[in-house]
Amino acid sequence: MKIHSVKFNFIMNFIMTASSILFPLITFPYISRVLLSAGSGKVAFASSVITYFTMFASLGIPTYGIRACAKVRDDKEKLSKTVQELLIINSVTMLITVIAFALSVIFVPKFWAEKELFIINGIGMVLNVFAVNWLYNALEQYAYITACNLAVKIVSLLLMFALVRNPDDYVIYGAITMFASCASYIFNFVYARKFISLKKQEDYQFLIHMKPIFIFFATSAAINVYTNLDVVMLGFMKGDRDVGYYNAAIKIKTILVTLITSLGTVLLPRLSYYVKKGEDEAFYRMIGKAVNFVVLIGTPLTLYFGMYAKESILFLAGEDFMGAVAPMVILMPTLLLIGLSNITGIQILTPRNREKQVLYSILWGAGIDFLLNLVLIPRYSSSGAAFATVAAELAVLLIQCIYLKEILKKLTEQTSLRKILVATAASCAAGAGVKALATGLSPFLMLVLSAWVFFGIYGAVLLAVKEKMVWEIVGTLLCHKHKR
Repeated sequence: MKIHSVKFNFIMNFIMTASSILFPLITFPYISRVLLSAGSGKVAFASSVITYFTMFASLGIPTYGIRACAKVRDDKEKLSKTVQELLIINSVTMLITVIAFALSVIFVPKFWAEKELFIINGIGMVLNVFAVNWLYNALEQYAYITACNLAVKIVSLLLMFALVRNPDDYVIYGAITMFASCASYIFNFVYARKFISLKKQEDYQFLIHMKPIFIFFATSAAINVYTNLDVVMLGFMKGDRDVGYYNAAIKIKTILVTLITSLGTVLLPRLSYYVKKGEDEAFYRMIGKAVNFVVLIGTPLTLYFGMYAKESILFLAGEDFMGAVAPMVILMPTLLLIGLSNITGIQILTPRNREKQVLYSILWGAGIDFLLNLVLIPRYSSSGAAFATVAAELAVLLIQCIYLKEILKKLTEQTSLRKILVATAASCAAGAGVKALATGLSPFLMLVLSAWVFFGIYGAVLLAVKEKMVWEIVGTLLCHKHKR
């Protein structure tokens, strides 16, 4: 089995990340204007509720499976046995969850009112058993993941434009969203036979997986509290329009977070491998680059989209979503917070078998999020939910930093913080100037002009002050061009 370089995997993941940014930029403006805030809110509410059931169905396998399979990926027999054990566990939990889900739809009035939407999303929960994305991540098969992901997104895009035409089509949109998430699962399962045997193994050892699975499950549960609870609580305490506003802000935030955390997805299996082999120097070198990448990318994105939140909402969602501007501004600091906690939690603590500490930090974040939602949503609606999310993410990062205080210096010594701050200050000044002088432009033209100025100056200053990672990227691109 061929294992590609981290650079190749990053390129593949970057393509997938780019598609995760590009496709929402195409679909979101269309859907927002067709379904409006109420219809978008209905779909977002149902999806958030289903997320909790899917979480119980999959336990902690999506994360644990990467680590477990990465450790035995050089032994096909052990790998096959591990995959089968996890699939059997997943099948049992899925069956139990489906029963609980069916009862919830029947007996909860708000769920029953949109039963078609909930049932469609429930199908995705069942199909999730066959996803085995964790296997492909563990084997670093990012070329396959990327190709499959792109194919499904293109089909989903065509279906959306063909079938979603008016506000009453929100159920159809929910079905297409489910298809986009689940269409690749069966292909994944069939293609997995290239790497593993599905022939029944002897002596299954389920118990060795249960403790770490439940730890990862608890972590996943806590994460879902403060990533989806906001939407669920808004749905129950306010209504579909408020959910729609918040969901618009969250969608933009999620697109940007995906870009910032793209490197982490690629690094996890490789970092787990380094830990197992005791290659500490390689581990910390890669972590240092990850920290610098997050700060380098996350800082300007946080400030730019905070500054141009109104124009972003008007362009992407339209006038009906102006209530999303305030929550979006509030949410922007989470770009950096999530990017950094992805490193401290997923890339450092998890490969070193310190997932309990990740769990504790997230439990604190979940508790803070829940309590602040209770207090703030009734008074401040979607803005209150946004503030609760920021507070939760900050708590998670700070607690994980406390756990890692002995290596904090190693984490930051490769970060060009001063150079990044200088470049950011210059680009913010330029961005503010564009906003003040270029009045009367359409939201699209304002975003195009301001982005060129803001990020152009940011990159130019970084080159001028000789920021190492930027120069490495430029050098790689020039070298590649020269070879061609």
